[in-house]
Amino acid sequence: MNNPEHAGITRALGADTSEDREWTGGEHIESYNIAPGLCPWMIMLRDHKLEFIGKTWGYRTPAEAAAKRKPWINARVEKALTGRYFRHMFREGRVIIPGGGWFEWTLEGGKKQPWYITRKVESPIFMAGLTNFRPYTEQDVEVGFVIVTEDCEGGMVDIHDRRPVVLEPEDAWRWMDPDTPLEEAAHIAQTRSLPTEAFTWWRVDRAVNRVDPNNNGRELITPINYEYD
Repeated sequence: MNNPEHAGITRALGADTSEDREWTGGEHIESYNIAPGLCPWMIMLRDHKLEFIGKTWGYRTPAEAAAKRKPWINARVEKALTGRYFRHMFREGRVIIPGGGWFEWTLEGGKKQPWYITRKVESPIFMAGLTNFRPYTEQDVEVGFVIVTEDCEGGMVDIHDRRPVVLEPEDAWRWMDPDTPLEEAAHIAQTRSLPTEAFTWWRVDRAVNRVDPNNNGRELITPINYEYD
C-alpha cells in the first residue's frame, strides 16, 4: 500500500468545497512501501470534520496479543457486520484508508513478484476500513485497523482471491459517517466497491518485498519487466 499527500486526498473527497465539512490535519510525507504493522493514515469523520489519524495496520484481541498471535490485517465484508470478531468495529469504527494503490504478489521464476494496483483515472483510492480506536477514550488494549476485503472473482491480476473494498468519494463519506444506519453501511461495503474494470496493474521492483524506512521511494511503483532464464 502507499499513501498520497493530504491535500490530494481531501480534494478528491470534496472536503475543500463542502459547506459543512472541513479537513483538520498537518503536513504528510508520501509513503510508497507500507506493510502491516506500520502506521499509515486512516480517516475518521467526527463532528462533520475529516481527521487524519496514524494507527497501526493490524488488530488483535488482548487474548491474541497475550498468546503472541499475528494481528489480523483484513476483515471479510461478508462477515464484518454479523461476525462476532469485527462487529463492534462495524458499529462504531468505520474509517477510510486512503492510498494511491496497493500491492499483491505472484510467484514467478521461483520468487515473489510484486504487482502494483491502482485506479485507471488519476485519483486516490479510498479503502473501507474498521478500527477499534475511540477518540478521547483511554484504551488499555492494542489499537489498530483492518482493511475490509471482498471476493475479486479471480479477475484482478489473477493473483489473489480477495481485494480491498474501494469506494467512490460520496460512498466513502457515507461509510465513515457515524449517523449512517448499519444496514446502509453494510449495503455500501457489499455493493458499491469499484469494479475490476476501474483498475490497472503492473509489475514493480522486488525491492517492495523489503520493508525498510529507507526503502520508500516512488521508484517502488514504477513499472518494470523481468526476464527469466
